[in-house]
This record gives sequence, structure tokens and C-alpha cells, in this order.
Amino acid sequence: FFGKKKKLRNMKLSLLAVTSALLLSSASAFTVPAFVSPRLPSSLSSTAYDQEQFIAESKAMRLAHLEEQAMYALKISCENYDNAVFPNAMIAGDVVITHLLGRLGYLESGKAKVMVVDTFHLFDETMPFLRSLEKTYGFEAEVFCAEGVPVGDKAAFDKKYGANLWREDIEQYDKVCKVEPFQRGLKTLGTDCMINGRTRWQGFERAWIDQFENAPIGGGLAKCNPLAYWTLEDCFDYIAKYEVPHHPCHAQGYPSHGDAKDTIPIPSTDPRNPDPQEGECKFVDYKFVGDKKFWLDYACERKGRFVGLANKDGSVKTECGIHVEGAEKTFDRDLWEGGSVVELSIEDAKEKTKAKPGIMVVYAPWCQFCQGMEESYASLASSIDVPAYKLRGDEVREFVQAEFNTESFPTVNYVKADGTVVKYDSEKRDVDSLKAFVEANK
Repeated sequence: FFGKKKKLRNMKLSLLAVTSALLLSSASAFTVPAFVSPRLPSSLSSTAYDQEQFIAESKAMRLAHLEEQAMYALKISCENYDNAVFPNAMIAGDVVITHLLGRLGYLESGKAKVMVVDTFHLFDETMPFLRSLEKTYGFEAEVFCAEGVPVGDKAAFDKKYGANLWREDIEQYDKVCKVEPFQRGLKTLGTDCMINGRTRWQGFERAWIDQFENAPIGGGLAKCNPLAYWTLEDCFDYIAKYEVPHHPCHAQGYPSHGDAKDTIPIPSTDPRNPDPQEGECKFVDYKFVGDKKFWLDYACERKGRFVGLANKDGSVKTECGIHVEGAEKTFDRDLWEGGSVVELSIEDAKEKTKAKPGIMVVYAPWCQFCQGMEESYASLASSIDVPAYKLRGDEVREFVQAEFNTESFPTVNYVKADGTVVKYDSEKRDVDSLKAFVEANK
């Protein structure tokens, strides 16, 4: 009886080995790495059971499968779509994807474009790290920032939006610095497939994502999550295996990073930390220093993000808004609805203003300066004898730039009967100032 039972057990283990080998060399075109044996782990064929060796070999098998699966997803994204775009925040998962895209040749060939959003509040190391990645992998990232501000010009951002916008209105900050530039980047690059590093391991908001889905951004484009089924430990195992360039903040105790203003190391006794803990965890020279459980437990990767921030409803902030449903609605209503202001579209703007000359504001509903002139422009519209028009410009940027002097929002023009467009150059947007501009150009 015992002999038969042992024989049956060996048969089952052999079947397991064959099944594992088939999975590892499945329909994908990629080759299973040489170090992964299609046979049973050697620890099971020896008299003494070596638990540590078995765990190491099992992890290697798992990582090989995840690599192959992720590369296959990336291959689908880059070979079956014309404009695959990778918004790269340079967190652990993102540097893994960068490396995978580099291995596949999609960065140098340009089949995958890299997009970066600079909020002007990133860690000091982030943009220099991006430049080093560009040199390593042979690509040039497209960088987007708040509308109407030159890339890299923090002083211009502070002047236009205020250095403390995030303190005054965090939702407005997210719209201006993250959501709108992100959407604009996708549109500018003609994105039809967005690649990103979200994983199920990152928390309950992401617990059910799959490798492919339709994004709620930009009207519903294809979205590839090549690391959907990876844990954070898998990401760091991959980084160590290939000695992947990774963000310097990991060596300073940060499992993830975003804006420096609201990101803390984990563990941390920072007073903003809702779960203050003593201890240490860092990733230095491709190895963990301290207790890695602080980072690798479920949903701990982003534990140090958005600290001290709350949504308007009082709930704890866990997302910046880019990846949530409805993100394309960067303002929850339009401006100048139901009053005397006349709405224009790209199809009729030139024709209507030529037939009835008047004042026009080119605007974006999410823009705080457009919101700030809502009342005065509505009052103006009801107090002048020419039309007061509005044209939403953030969705037709090339058109308003070419036809209506628009480089930033809001842009106010007076359009004359002969089609001449006169730009209002003052920052004074009160009723009297705008009325004087109208009278000067009638």
C-alpha cells in the first residue's frame, strides 16, 4: 500500500513538473530564461528537503512567468496599436515596464512613447533621473505640465497659479497639475493605447484590474496594465535580477514617490502619518535593508503617498484623480450656462462672429482664472449691445491657437465684422474693464 502511495505521489509530482513546463513555454513567442528548469526543483529530488532552495526556485519560476506575461501584453499594445503611450512616473513598477519596453526594442524604435507629467512639486531627484533613463534606453520623453506654463519653469507656475495652490484647493491642484496635463498629453500624442504600472497589489481601488481594460480618460481608449498581477515584491525582485535603474528615493526609505510635499518614507513617525511606526526599510544596492514587510504587505506601496491630504467630502485621499472613473470631466459643470453668454463651437465660431461681431472668451472650465471671471463676464453679457461669446478651447487647442490668439486660458478677444481678432492683453477682468475694451473696438 505504502509503495503504491509513494509511486502515485511521484506520478503527481511529475505531472506537476510537466504542467509547469508547459505554462512557462506557452503560446508566447518569448523564451523561458535559462535558469528556470522545466524539471522538478532539485530540492524535491534529494533526500534532504531544502525549503529555502525550493522557495527560491519557486520565486524564480513565478517571476519568469510574470515577465513573459507582461512582455506579451506589451507586445500586443505596441504591435496592434498605432500610438502606444506609457505615462511614466518612475515608481518601482514603472521602471520595470521601462526595462521591459527596452528589452523589446520599443523605446528606441519609438513604437512606445514615454510621457511624463511634471507637477512642479516632484522630488528634486525625479527629473534628473528621467534624463538618465532617456540616455540608458535611448528615448526622449514628452513632458507635460500645467497649462500655459513653460516646461520646467516653476517660477512661472507660481506666478500663474500660486505656490500654495495645493494647500488652498487640493482638487483644483489635481486638475491643474495632474489630470489636465495628463489628458492633454494623451491627446497630443494621439494615444490609442495607454500603458501604465497599476497593480492589484496597490490597494482596494485597484484590486480588480486586469491586464487590459478601457480607460475612463479621453473618451475610452485601450489601457494596458502589464503588471496587473504583480506584487511590489515581484517588482523589486525583477529590479534586483536585472539591476534595473530605479529612483534614488528607494534608497532613502520611500517605497513609492509622487509629490515631495505629501510623500513620506515608510515606516515613519512623521506626525502626518496615520499609522506612525518606528523601524527602517530601504532598497540599497539591489537589496532590502531593514524589515521589508513595511513595504511589501498588501497596499503598503502607496502608504506614504498623499499624507495629510483629504478630499472635499472629508475622506482620506488615495488617488490624484488621473485613473478614476470620470477623470475626463475635469470640472463638474460648464461655465456660463443658462445666461446671456452665447456658446460657440469649432464649426460655427468664425461664421457667427463674422455675422454678429462681439467679445469672445476662449476658456477651459477647469481653469481657476476662467472660473474667477465667470460672474463678471456674465454681467458684461447682459449689459452690452453686442454678443458676448464663449468657446471652450481646451478640447480644440490647435484651432483656437491658430484662429483666436490663444496660448493660455482665459483668452479674451473682440472679433470685428471683417474677421479681425483683437486680443485683450490686460489681466483685469472686471465688468468695467471688459466693457471699455468692447467700446474701444466696436
